[in-house]
Amino acid sequence: MVAADDVRASRTLDVDRLRRTLGDPALGRVLGRLARRLELGRPLEADLTLADATEPERLALGRLLGRPASLRGSSLRVSPPQLSAALSRAGIAADLRAAVEALAGPVTARPEIAAVERAARSRALEALAAGRHAGSSWYEQWSASLQEDGTLTRLVRSASVRLVAHAVAVLDQLPADTLPLPALAERATGDTKALAGTPLARLVLRALAVREAAAGGEPAAPRDLARANVQRLLWESAGAIPDDLASQVLVLGVTASGSRPLAGWLCEAAEAAVPFRVTLQQLVSMPVAPSVARVFVCENPSVLRAASSGGVGVGRGTALVCTEGVASAACHRLIGAIAQAGAAISWRGDFDWTGVRAVAAAVGRYHASPWRMGLADYEAALARGETERLKGPAAASPWDPALAERMTLSGRAVMEERMIPLLLADLGLAGGHGTGSVSRQWSAV
Repeated sequence: MVAADDVRASRTLDVDRLRRTLGDPALGRVLGRLARRLELGRPLEADLTLADATEPERLALGRLLGRPASLRGSSLRVSPPQLSAALSRAGIAADLRAAVEALAGPVTARPEIAAVERAARSRALEALAAGRHAGSSWYEQWSASLQEDGTLTRLVRSASVRLVAHAVAVLDQLPADTLPLPALAERATGDTKALAGTPLARLVLRALAVREAAAGGEPAAPRDLARANVQRLLWESAGAIPDDLASQVLVLGVTASGSRPLAGWLCEAAEAAVPFRVTLQQLVSMPVAPSVARVFVCENPSVLRAASSGGVGVGRGTALVCTEGVASAACHRLIGAIAQAGAAISWRGDFDWTGVRAVAAAVGRYHASPWRMGLADYEAALARGETERLKGPAAASPWDPALAERMTLSGRAVMEERMIPLLLADLGLAGGHGTGSVSRQWSAV
């Protein structure tokens, strides 16, 4: 039968007395060796020997045991079972492991840690393999990058591996059709704020950057993923909308039918030749049916500004849409409606790699015709001067392969605003303000 005093002792952990005994600085080597054994998953019971023991070590150990410590020459032999018994009898600690962890902090054996990490890594890899996009080149590239650059290891060791499963759940919902980011987060994780500048958001954005590059978009460097405009474009590329009011498109001369206010606003702005900015929120909440026969798409707002104030304008049935850089979700939604209505779409951008990618994407997505984006147009622009250094990775120009080859050879970019007089002339011709036709000009490209 266990004595009552022994029961009370087994439940005791007197931290103050423990610090004065086993926690004595003179026994630092003893405590460190015992904690190391726990870390390595080894039993505490085996004797340990302190070589070149000091007099303070011998005295501190003797006080703890209640008798002189055992010396073998200059070495001091320490019996962990005797330490444990002494601490228990004195009511200081129930056992030696409890005493060591009270002083050194909780110790998890390395083999246990390794087993836990292996299990966590296995769960993460299973989640990646089960994703809806598994097998896609971009998805496999993203998955491999998490393992190759140490991201997965860091997530495992920080007990954040659940982020991998959540990232897969988010990607499983994409691409979407103008799905607000909070709604996407709630669907995938149950938390509407899970994608609001969080580590999870950064993990998903990495995947979307790889996806965009694989689709022919401009690759985003890791440092660029911290930029708000890059994040917005990546989300929008997959149909996830961070802010449907911030996603906008600038138009001139777009007319539309519909009973909602937006159709009237567009027609009034077109009649007055006033540029009009449309938000994605408006396009979604007030659907319109565009009623233009031809739409020209430019990249730089200076072209649209000149068209609205230079006395040329755009004619009836013709409109100008400005992407203001990379096309937003609002821009794509409007152009999609224009294409569905059967209008002819002519698209251009800067003579740089971003512009070439944009035109290639428009040709594939909307069957658009390149607008003054041929080799002859580029050569003429080079001849006029005012060029810039061509930056970034090259892109293909499938509508005119010689264009990309020439751009690579010259290494020079020409911004769209350098071509405004020509572009305004095209808009005038298309609107019936001149002779000839834009299509004939394209045929010469």
